[in-house]
Amino acid sequence: MTPTKERAAMSRLEIYQFEAFDDNYGFLIHDAEADVTAAIDTPDTPKILAALDKTGWRLSHILNTHHHFDHAGGNLELKEKFNCEIIGPTGEADRIPGIDIKVDEGDTVAFGTRSAKVFNVGGHTLGHIAYWFEDDGAAFVGDALFALGCGRLFEGTPAQMWGSLQKLRALPPSTKIYCAHEYTQSNAKFAVTVDPENDELLARAAEIDALRARGARTVPTTIEMEKATNPFLRPDEPSVQRAVHMVGADPVDVFAEVRRRKDHF
Repeated sequence: MTPTKERAAMSRLEIYQFEAFDDNYGFLIHDAEADVTAAIDTPDTPKILAALDKTGWRLSHILNTHHHFDHAGGNLELKEKFNCEIIGPTGEADRIPGIDIKVDEGDTVAFGTRSAKVFNVGGHTLGHIAYWFEDDGAAFVGDALFALGCGRLFEGTPAQMWGSLQKLRALPPSTKIYCAHEYTQSNAKFAVTVDPENDELLARAAEIDALRARGARTVPTTIEMEKATNPFLRPDEPSVQRAVHMVGADPVDVFAEVRRRKDHF
C-alpha cells in the first residue's frame, strides 16, 4: 500500500518525512519522472532504510547540509549499499564522509527533473548550506532555522548567523521549511519570553502544545509563519527589542542577545 499520511506531493517532487533518533527528522525526496531519490542528510541509518522500504524508492543521492554526525553519520554505509552520489557543502568537504560533489552559495543542484538552489547559511557550523527547491516551494534547512528557533552557534558568529537567516527570511512566504529537529515546543516556551506582545506567537504556542500533546508533528513550517512568530527572524522588530531592552540597537546585537538568552534558558 502506498503511504499517504507522511508523503506530500508537490508538483513532481514527493517528500517523505520520518522520525529519527530522539528528536531528528529525516526526509526522502523523490522525483518519479526521473526515478531518483535523495536523503536529506543521513540521520539514523536503520530509519532511512525503513523509509526506503516503505516507499519502495531506491536511494540515488544524499544531500548533506552540514557535517554533524546526526546529519552525515550514515553517509558511508548508505553509499556502500546504494552507490549513491553524495552532495555537500564546499566549506565542510573534509568533514562530509564520502562526498562526491561540493556546492556552496549560488550553486544549483540538479535532481532528476527538479533543481535546488544552494544557500550558504553558516553559523551553526561554518559551512552549513540549505537547499531550496523553488519550483516546489520547499527548503531543506538542516539546523540553520527551526520552527520558532535557530541553530546554536557552535562555530559561527552572531553576524554570520543573522546574515544567513536573512537569506531564508527573504524566501517566498509560502515556502515550506523542512528543519531537522522537533524542537518547536521548547522553542515556543522561550520565544514568548522575548516577544510577549506578539498575539500570533501566543496563539501559535498554545496550538503547538495541543499538537504535541497528541504526538503530532510541528514540521514543516512556513516562512510566513516564522517571520510572524520566530524571534530569531525578528531582531529588527520593535516588540522584540523592547522585550530585551535594546530598542534601536543593531539587529545583530539584538539577535546575539536573544541567542544568548536561549542558550541559558
